[in-house]
Parts: sequence; structure tokens; C-alpha cells
Amino acid sequence: MTTVTRAAELMRERDVRDVLVAYDRDLFGVLTDRDIVLRAVADGRDPAATRVGSVCAPPPVVTLAPDDTTDRAAELMRHYAVPRLPVVGPDGEAVGVVSLAALSDLRAARPQVPSA
Repeated sequence: MTTVTRAAELMRERDVRDVLVAYDRDLFGVLTDRDIVLRAVADGRDPAATRVGSVCAPPPVVTLAPDDTTDRAAELMRHYAVPRLPVVGPDGEAVGVVSLAALSDLRAARPQVPSA
């Protein structure tokens, strides 16, 4: 089991704001830097002894399938007010994450069609 301290180290090493929490390859939750501050530090928990599963947002996790469209991703992000969505394969294993920033970059890179 991974501790909050180790998750924070991974976030720092990879320059990310969240990590996926899985048990036996099944996605359990998403731990954000905000979760660490509000559910561990502010509650006075010892991050070196606190498990990530006890401070991440509880299931169910909003996810995408690998074949979902970017429009579906944007719709889910808007509806659930989340900036990132895990992508989960048919076997339940996380295969990636789609971020709002990545969607914005994709949309900005699309050629603009002149209006008639």
C-alpha cells in the first residue's frame, strides 16, 4: 500500500497534480494535491503512515473508455467539474489520463473553418 508521502513524491518527480490509486490493477480513486492538503495535512494525519486510499476521493471514479471521443471527455469534465479523467480499458485497468489542458491544446490546434 502506498503512503501519502510517496504519492506526493511521485507528484513532485513527475510534475503532476494527481495520481491514480489502484488495487490489484483496478482503479479505486484519484488522489489530488488538494486531497493531500485537505484530507491529510489539515486533519493532522501523518503522511508517512497514511494510505492514499484513505484520503483520495471515494469511488465511483468518473472515467473514459479508450474509444470515447474528445467531445465525450469535455462533456464529462464539464458535468462533474473535474479537470482530468482516467482512461480505463475493458479489463478495468487504467491506461492513461485525459486532461482539460490536453483537450484545450487539441482544440486550439484544429484548423479553423471559415464561416460562410
